Amino acid sequence: EPSGQESDPGLTPLIFVVQKHHASHLHYDFRLAIDGVLKSWAIPKGPSLQPAEKRLAVMTEDHPLEYANFEGVIPQGEYGAGTVEIWDRGTWEPISDLKTWLKTRKLEFVLHGKKLQGVWVLVGFKDEPKNWLLIKKKDILL
Repeated sequence: EPSGQESDPGLTPLIFVVQKHHASHLHYDFRLAIDGVLKSWAIPKGPSLQPAEKRLAVMTEDHPLEYANFEGVIPQGEYGAGTVEIWDRGTWEPISDLKTWLKTRKLEFVLHGKKLQGVWVLVGFKDEPKNWLLIKKKDILL
């Protein structure tokens, strides 16, 4: 009989979270669980559900997975001081190859959140490594 085998990490749903962050400037932190951390982007205007509206997403430092549940106040004097609230969360599925997306500067994925759903893509600027665009793809109605 099988003895306490670890579950296949490929079968564990990948989480995402969007945290509304009232820091020195209001912005939204978009985070995708990749390789055991939350890859993170700050989106000044927040995600747009309109495919025509491309939103700047500035890559920030990786965060631990546990941070996906954080809501509360970051004290004055600390990095990111201000109020953080969870704006949306759910699971996501990669369409792009997770081994090469940083090199190709393109990550296409499906979000299954309460507010954000469907196919999205992050496209990196060629000459500005931290700057990306978050774009909602048109939904295909069946």
